Amino acid sequence: MGKGLGRKDYEALLEPMQEELVAMARWADATGARILVLFEGRDTAGKGGAIHAILEHLNTRQCRTVALPAPSAREKGEWYFQRYVPHLPAAGEVVLFDRSWYNRAGVEKVMGYATDPQVEAFLRQAPVFEKLLTDDGILLFKYWLTCDQEEQEERLLERLDNPLKRWKLSPVDIAAREKYKDYTKARERMLEATDTKHAPWTLVDFNDQKHGRLTLIRDLLDRLPDTRCDPPELDMKPLEEKPKKEKFGALKPIKPFPLP
Repeated sequence: MGKGLGRKDYEALLEPMQEELVAMARWADATGARILVLFEGRDTAGKGGAIHAILEHLNTRQCRTVALPAPSAREKGEWYFQRYVPHLPAAGEVVLFDRSWYNRAGVEKVMGYATDPQVEAFLRQAPVFEKLLTDDGILLFKYWLTCDQEEQEERLLERLDNPLKRWKLSPVDIAAREKYKDYTKARERMLEATDTKHAPWTLVDFNDQKHGRLTLIRDLLDRLPDTRCDPPELDMKPLEEKPKKEKFGALKPIKPFPLP
């Protein structure tokens, strides 16, 4: 099941895992568990697709994505971790960060948005911050999605040529192309400083994104406690009358879209 995993094979393998994810969310709701998953990696690595595969069939009131924009002027003057804290999961919630506080050790470091002292302070503080989270009972998972430069270039060109994906491409992404080695160096320093027993990193090969999603989701499910939680029994009796058709008074539906 290497590079080039077909869509039908992928969906057949993904569906039972998504059923387990639904059960996981039901378990979190029943037990009050707080689940926090960080997705990090290079531009185009596949963070968005992995998050979508996890959340596709989950209740959006309970399970959500956090993808913060660049910090505001006020946020730049806050304690670095402060703007992330309001987005942490409450009891029964599942929160997936599409990039996280690790921006400081990655893009901010490489692109010069943070000073060396700021980056070093972050690398000292991140394990302490995460220890506070895990000590309080949050189930924290940190994933780094790996991607070779040749594959990254293909995906960047696809975004450039595809009007439906063009919005994903920014000037920062273009500038970062020349800094592949710098990002590698920054990542290794980050892993060395922040891969801890209480909050370890997990690297997943995403050169084939479909295969990578399956690997990541299986790993996440296997590392959670026994999440079996059967749904409540529902007694859905037959209707006493023939099913009704919609009737309209004050307003009526617009004309259907013309099909070929």
